[in-house]
Order: sequence, then structure tokens, then C-alpha cells
Amino acid sequence: MYRVDLNCDLGESFGSYKIGRDEEILDYVTSANIACGFHAGDPATMRKTVRLALEKNVGIGAHPGLQDLVGFGRRPMQISAQEAYDLVVYQIGALYGFVKSEGGKLQHVKPHGALFNMAAKDPVLAEAIAEAIYKIDPGLILFGLSGGELIKAAAKIGVRAANEVFSDRTYQKDGTLTARNGENAVITCHKEAAMQAVRMVKEGKVRTVEGVDIPIQADTICIHGDSEKALDFAKYIKETMTKEGISFAKISDIVL
Repeated sequence: MYRVDLNCDLGESFGSYKIGRDEEILDYVTSANIACGFHAGDPATMRKTVRLALEKNVGIGAHPGLQDLVGFGRRPMQISAQEAYDLVVYQIGALYGFVKSEGGKLQHVKPHGALFNMAAKDPVLAEAIAEAIYKIDPGLILFGLSGGELIKAAAKIGVRAANEVFSDRTYQKDGTLTARNGENAVITCHKEAAMQAVRMVKEGKVRTVEGVDIPIQADTICIHGDSEKALDFAKYIKETMTKEGISFAKISDIVL
């Protein structure tokens, strides 16, 4: 039996700017990564998104990013390990307050955007992030790029890790994602993206942009909530994967 977590980046509205269709997408995912105010989100949005996730029985995760609202946290920044540790502790703490006040429990932490991709390759940054999570709550689960440095750092520090894969992104032969400013970085065809996800779960393989199959472990699959067709895609991928005999569960029920 195949079972996987389906996660989405949510709570990314800010002030008068509304991004995504969070309430509707929460009907299709099992875990939510909620922005913590640095790359997106604000206190009111965090509270509302936490409340919605709890109402729909969706696992809640902190989604800390680089302090870059203008670049949506997707522009690499040169930061030290200490800075990475501090910004992760700060942002987890902010979301933890809302989760606790609403009577919920924080499930996981998923670094956002450039921070996620930087830590996937940099063991020093990865360990700083894993250490921040461990010191706040060693029971939290760290989402990291499948097979990347965050996964290795979690094992070293003593934090549970979830290997994350991306249905709508293309891969390089070293297992990293194609840079967003690169050619063919994003898969826009629903069918192609869904079948890539199915293959990663059932076969443990993904076809790279070079045309080579590489091994990959899929504990959780990401859907990007800020895209125009995110809701349609969430529906399609869940229906397609269900037909392929794949079931869904919160990551805390998968990574034990």
C-alpha cells in the first residue's frame, strides 16, 4: 500500500494583498506550511490560517523564510549559520504562539524558498536549521529536499525528517530542483505533474531534465498555493493519485 502526505504553502497573504485560495485548498491537503511573516504572511493571516487548518484537521507546520517580502523569499541571500538559526527560531516561535492559542499542536517545519534550496546544498546552514528545530521541540518534523543536506542534518541532530518531493518542478541529475530562473523549471501541465508524483511515490524514481532516472524518496509532496491554478491542481493530483492506489495521511502518521 502506498501512502504519502500532501502539503501546501499557505497563509501567504499580507495586509491588503490576498494570495491563494487557502480555505478551499485545505480540503485537499493533509499538511499546511504556514508563512511566518518574513517572506509573506502577517499576524492576522497566520491566526486565520491556523484556525482553518485546525477546523479541517490538517497538520500545521511553520514555514520560515528569508526576510525578503519584495522577493517573496525566493532570492538567495548570504547569511551565516547563526543568522539562519535565529530567523528560524523567531519564526517558529511566532507561529507556535498562534497554534497554541487556538488549542492546536505544531507538527512540522518546512523552510521556504531560497532558504530551503540553500540548506538543501549547504550542510552548515542545514545543521543550524535542524538545531533550531530540535531546541524548540525535538518532536517536530523537518521537511527537506529528498536526499538533501536538511535530511542528513536532521539525522545528525536527532530530529525526524520528511523527504519532500515536488510534482510541479523539474529535477537536476544531482537531485536538486532546477532553479526557478532556469529553462523548464516549472511543470505547468497537470497530467505531467501528477504522473511525476505518482512515479516518485510508487517507483521511487524521477526523470531529470537530462533525461536520466534518479532514485528519490517521497514522504510528502508539495503543492504551491500561490499559483493561479493551485486549487485545480490540488483537486487533480489527489484524484489522479487516488486512482493509482495511493492514499494520503498527515506526515506525523507517516514519519514515526
